[in-house]
Amino acid sequence: MNTKDKIIHTSILLFNENGERAITTNHIASNLGMSPGNLYYHFKNKEDIIRHIFALYRDHLNTHFKPINKDDDAFNHLTAYLDSLFELMWRYHFFYDNLGDILARDTELKQAYIDFQLELLEQVRKIILGLRDSEMIAIDEQDVIDLAHTLKLTVSFWTPYIKARRPSGTLAEQDIYHGILKVLTLFRAYSTDKSIDKMNLLREKYTELAQQAPTVV
Repeated sequence: MNTKDKIIHTSILLFNENGERAITTNHIASNLGMSPGNLYYHFKNKEDIIRHIFALYRDHLNTHFKPINKDDDAFNHLTAYLDSLFELMWRYHFFYDNLGDILARDTELKQAYIDFQLELLEQVRKIILGLRDSEMIAIDEQDVIDLAHTLKLTVSFWTPYIKARRPSGTLAEQDIYHGILKVLTLFRAYSTDKSIDKMNLLREKYTELAQQAPTVV
């Protein structure tokens, strides 16, 4: 791992553990045992680091959430989507927690985020249509975009919702699994007779994972 990647990796860990607001470039440099000047050689400021993290977040979504083709196994795709969604929500939960503040400080990032959200909405819409065409779900055409919005809202605001309700304000893997179950519930509401047994198997899988994960208060 080169120095630039180490800075990004450490920044993500520190932002997730302590909250993005509480961490400065000096904290990041100190944690890596380097001088602030060495860090500034690679990144202009904290906003520059966050932009690079956002690029990783965007690449993850583009790579792991491709639409379903007609000959694909839709159930395997849905399973892969949910597994990738867990990884995304856990790895970048600081970004969800402090989204409004982060975007308010950086107009360049805010525009990139707005542009990407439009692309992502279309991406989610195509995934829903792929599940419908594979007869995993039954949904009217006019309801597809509303489901896409609801799925995005659930993912975007699940972690801050959990942290706001907890005295410690901390997050555990268990919480993310419960969030995945909420996403699955949205899909299960549209299950077909053909898919309901498989949907229930997925529910059992994530319920078991949620029970195995560490609990925080």
